[in-house]
Amino acid sequence: MDYRVILYHKQATSARTRFLKFDNDSVCAFEKLPKLAQLVAVSADDPALHPAAVLTSVEQKLGLATGDLEAEGEYRHSVEVPGGRIAVILAGITTIDPPFDLAERSGATFIDLTQARGLPQVELELLRHAYELLMGG
Repeated sequence: MDYRVILYHKQATSARTRFLKFDNDSVCAFEKLPKLAQLVAVSADDPALHPAAVLTSVEQKLGLATGDLEAEGEYRHSVEVPGGRIAVILAGITTIDPPFDLAERSGATFIDLTQARGLPQVELELLRHAYELLMGG
């Protein structure tokens, strides 16, 4: 199953939530979603991608320590693309502060939700669902 990972950091003291945006103008690690991608409803019966191996791979690519990423199990979204579906995993970076230096070395920056306006519509929808989940709404 194909997948993408949306990475976020939520500050413990202020609850400020930022998403990692890559230099390809996408919040999806490590490849943009295809142009025709459309968010589709995921039912409880749909098979879920187990994120452990995926998160280990992302940690290695970003230079994070093992265990610095934690999947949000309640976030179950996927997008329909020509030829199939792409699962989307939401993962939190568990460090005390956002790892700005690692992000910069990866060609990425941390953005607030309000800075995501120029992203493709499907990514904005995915971020909205992520933000609602993370803020308890």
